[in-house]
Amino acid sequence: MINRRALLGAGAMLPLAAQAAAPFANTPAPGWYRFRWGDFEATVVSDGTLPLGEPAGGFPTSPPGEARQLLESAFLRPDNVLLEQNCLVLNTGRQLILFDTGMGDSMGPASQMFGPTTGKLLANLRAAGIDPAAIDMVVLTHPHCDHCWALVDAQGRRNFPNAQVALSEVDLRYWTDANNKRGPEFMGAFIDGATKNLNAYRDRLVMVRDEQEVVPGVTALFAPGHTLGHHVYAITSQGRTMINSGDLAHHHVLLLRRPMWEFAYDTDPALSARTRTRMLDRVATDGHAMISYHFPWPGLGHVTKEGQGFAWHQAPMNVTTVG
Repeated sequence: MINRRALLGAGAMLPLAAQAAAPFANTPAPGWYRFRWGDFEATVVSDGTLPLGEPAGGFPTSPPGEARQLLESAFLRPDNVLLEQNCLVLNTGRQLILFDTGMGDSMGPASQMFGPTTGKLLANLRAAGIDPAAIDMVVLTHPHCDHCWALVDAQGRRNFPNAQVALSEVDLRYWTDANNKRGPEFMGAFIDGATKNLNAYRDRLVMVRDEQEVVPGVTALFAPGHTLGHHVYAITSQGRTMINSGDLAHHHVLLLRRPMWEFAYDTDPALSARTRTRMLDRVATDGHAMISYHFPWPGLGHVTKEGQGFAWHQAPMNVTTVG
């Protein structure tokens, strides 16, 4: 005869045994997110996270303790400003356009100057079903390390063998000029990296100009300061516009709530702050959607005016459309 109490006791152990037998996966989901924008299909592809460390280092004009307080009030770590790297792939139906490339590995150890969490773009492109050889054009907001160093691999070979590369002429000249290796310590590596990556495409460069289309539906907008030739891009289809803001603002709290704060990696910090305030005001007033390179994944949302600054409203995750 079966002992009912013993049977129940044995059954009670089954969930524990099942839990113990399930190992942790320890693998993140592939970093890509796809949605429709009018007639276009857009895919945000992650290059990984970019940690800046203590906020005082990245935001040198912030009053002591205020940056940490703002981060804490937004339930963010106050001791390490963490940025995303959201590269956009736009399928217009005729062309496949990649905006910015992430860090890559073209510069060897220097490619990990911000740590080992960057350089994921190519793997995530393939996970999203996008062959790098299918990219028709790489559009650069500017040629800093985290935006152009994956144009080539460690051996200097083109990662996007069939692509043109679009950027501003002033940035091309500035960031491939060895005479500009002065000032902050990072300038030498930044210029060496831009030179190596851009020179591989010298016969395929396209110069962007303010308020002119780069390809149909994508218009360049001059937004100088972070670099002297920094551009953002208005992506328009079916009467709706989304602003690819590049490095207009690096952080969704610190530089929106305090848009006049300066950022350590700006070429002209004061001009960058003025441009940021002007362009964010324009985006908020027009009610356009915005995709930001460094905002929380996948970087899609809207900006509104709030007090002396702005607020970020993350778009709901939706696998088909973003409103």
